[in-house]
Parts: sequence; C-alpha cells; structure tokens
Amino acid sequence: MKPAPFVLHRPKTLDEALAALAENHEDGGLVLAGGQSLVPMMALRVAYPPHLVDINGVEGLSRLEVEDGRLVIGATVRHAAFHRPVIEGCLGELLADVSRSIAHYPIRKRGTFCGSLAHADPASEWCLVAVTLGAELALASTGGRRTLDAADYLVGAMSTARESDEILLEVRLPLLPPSSTFGFYEFSRRAGDFAIGMSLVSYRIDAGRMRDVRIGLGGIEEISHRMKAAEAVLEGQAPGTEMFAEAAAVAQGNVDPMDDATTSAQYRRDLTGVVIRRALGAALARHQSQLA
Repeated sequence: MKPAPFVLHRPKTLDEALAALAENHEDGGLVLAGGQSLVPMMALRVAYPPHLVDINGVEGLSRLEVEDGRLVIGATVRHAAFHRPVIEGCLGELLADVSRSIAHYPIRKRGTFCGSLAHADPASEWCLVAVTLGAELALASTGGRRTLDAADYLVGAMSTARESDEILLEVRLPLLPPSSTFGFYEFSRRAGDFAIGMSLVSYRIDAGRMRDVRIGLGGIEEISHRMKAAEAVLEGQAPGTEMFAEAAAVAQGNVDPMDDATTSAQYRRDLTGVVIRRALGAALARHQSQLA
C-alpha cells in the first residue's frame, strides 16, 4: 500500500519546526525524525497524518555530548551512533551493548534514540535504558520548554506525556560511576524481532556488596519500569546466583504482564525471572572480567 496524501514541512531552525507543528498538530500533524516506525505505519494506512514536520534539517538536534554529568542525546541521533562506545566508561559500553539488539542494521542506521522514546513501544530498548538509568527528557513547543523524568514521561503502551505540539528535543542520561557494572539480556523469537522480555541492570560493588542497584524490566508490561522491590532484595548483599534468583522471584510477583494472541501473560511472568537473572549474571561476569 501507499501512504495517504500529506504535506511535508522541512524547517531549518527549531523555531520554524515548532511553529509548523503548532500550526498543524490539531489536525494530526506529526514529527518525522528516523521514521522507522512511523513510515511503515503510514504505508499500511495505520497512521495517516496530513502533515509531517521533518526535523532532520534542524541545526543542533544531532547533539551527542557530555554536559553537567549527563550524556545529552539529541532528537536526530541515530541508533547506529552507539554501535561503538560514544564515551569512555560504563555508560558508553552499556549503550553499545544494548544498541546491537535493536532491530536490524539498516533500521539502526536511520532510526533515532529519541524517536524510540517518542513512539514508546513496550519493546523499546531505549525506553528501558531511559527508565532504568533515570533519564531526563527535554521537550519544547511554541509555549516554552519543560523537562520530565523518564518514569513520568511513559504513561502506557505507545502513550507518553508529550503534548501533540511538543518536540522531544533531547534525552539526558546520567553518567555511571567508574565502579559500576551492568548487564543486559533480551529475549525475542528471532534476531531482530521485537523483544518479548528484557532486563537491564546496573550496580556497583563496594567491599563485596552491591550498592545503588537498579533493575529495569521491558517488554513484559505496557511500559518499562524499575523493579524496586527486587532492587531492595539485592541492595547491600553479596552478588551470587541465590540472591539473583530471590530478586527475580520477587520481581515475578510484582508484574502485571501483557496478554496477547502470541504470548500469554503467564509466559511473560515466567520470562520476567529469566531475563532478570540473566541480566544480573551478565553484570557480575562483567565485573569479574574487569578484575581478572
């Protein structure tokens, strides 16, 4: 199929982009960055916006740099930018590790980090990263700018707190302490498919004990979120298989999994324990390899 007719706007400045969106958002106008979710939806007539505001030519939106202890990721930064660590340290390695699980190589060359958060698919790896690490999201409209925490930004499957006249300008990820380790595990039926379940964890080990434990879960429920009850089980404990299993069991009892035609809620609940245990194990293995 072909997309329904639409008007393409190609602003060169942010003010022009915000003005175009302000003029057309009430009619269903949308922002175009990578387009790897939106364009196929348009081709299938699942989405048919009458106006598209293409922000790829807007100066400054490809920003990718460290500022005030955070990695700032602009609206047009592609997934592929993270194939190799963009900064030294744990965060750069984490982003590189996660990026390799996103769809397929051609999609990663065009799709964007911020676009993934704007789309808010439950299986989005970057949504999981943003929530787990406590990212800040900067939004702008002709009425001004505001900042939201990732946990407040995601409100449901394909649903966010972004207003229809707002552009997601950038995501700000806090840098991880040098002593941190991380683990990521994703399960899908085939390489490149949407994740059915995934977990991202990070913690640091101080005197043999886990500190600042973060456990994120994605693909299981309608939004990615931190499993704080499971984190509490591990905080201050020595890492190991038994503790990881205990935390995973707590997480399984604190999820409200999705249920659909291909994957039952019970399957996703069981998968919760698997992905968390494996992510925790990967974090420990990474820590041990650094000590070797």
